[in-house]
Amino acid sequence: MPAPNAPTPARPDPDTAPDAAFAAATLAAQSAALATLAAWLDGDGREAFTRAVDLIVACADSNASVIVSGLGKSGHVGAKIAATLASLGIPAHAVHPAEAAHGDLGRFRAHDAVICLSKSGETEEVVNLAGILRQDGLPIIAVTAAPPSASQAPSSLERLATVALRIPLEREAGEPAFVAPTSSTTATMALGDALALAAARRRRFTDDDFRRRHPGGALGGLLRPVVEILRFRAGENLPLVPEGLTVAQALSHTDHNARRPGALVVVDAAGRLTGIFTDGDLRRLVGRDPAALTRTIESVMTRTPRTLPASALVRDAVHMVREFRQDEIPVVDGAGQPVGILDVQDLITMRLVRD
Repeated sequence: MPAPNAPTPARPDPDTAPDAAFAAATLAAQSAALATLAAWLDGDGREAFTRAVDLIVACADSNASVIVSGLGKSGHVGAKIAATLASLGIPAHAVHPAEAAHGDLGRFRAHDAVICLSKSGETEEVVNLAGILRQDGLPIIAVTAAPPSASQAPSSLERLATVALRIPLEREAGEPAFVAPTSSTTATMALGDALALAAARRRRFTDDDFRRRHPGGALGGLLRPVVEILRFRAGENLPLVPEGLTVAQALSHTDHNARRPGALVVVDAAGRLTGIFTDGDLRRLVGRDPAALTRTIESVMTRTPRTLPASALVRDAVHMVREFRQDEIPVVDGAGQPVGILDVQDLITMRLVRD
């Protein structure tokens, strides 16, 4: 035992590589692991992966749940996989394998499917759980990892599984200096995402389905119909300016509104959108020639501006703002008639774009 107040032993010198270079190398190693996994899925692993998706889809279609179980880091990854499945319309939850033997076996039902995670395939608690569930006839998807060159016999978990997915993995990022699970957990999480997305795609899960499960936060906001967030609507608080008016007349046409958008919406005799005239356009026009207020609105407006259809989602508006820096976006119906106009401030208020 060191003497009291003894100096702390000096830490060994780190590797000569700078921290950022070392970190970049670990990320490159994990990226390589994912590339190897993708190639395996498109080759030797294709049949097993498809069978695993079949099991998940059959489970979801029978209104049962997918239960994910793993120990340690695999347990954390399993919780994320379960959350992803649930967000894509597939009932799912995580169960700790040790807790299963102390009452949580009651969470499993006859038509459920199970995903068991264990890098070695020999984690005692996970193997024991799989053995019990195998006796009950539940389908089991085993996710393990091993070097792709290994010709080793199936692990205990793989022998109990209905479908075995063995991730091809040469080494963990950070080896040999560190043995913490890195590439294996990254690849397992990615494989879980792939299973969830493939199953959701098979079940024709839509953006609208996703939105109903994510009513809050940025994701929910992006998937809302754009017409739901319009503050300025034609026929309510958005006057439509007919062609033929002067700029001054067009401005007075909207003066009775307590609030007005940052652009005038101009329509033809049939009520179809023909252009917009923004506050910025007005400042530039008057700055050049104060007498220009007597010109017709159609001679100074922006013709055929970029628009959004009434069926668009908020994410489409965000994309337009980011790509084209367009602050005022007319929303039109199928006949080209204005439904309203979206102001970039509406998206800023929702914290979907920055000022």
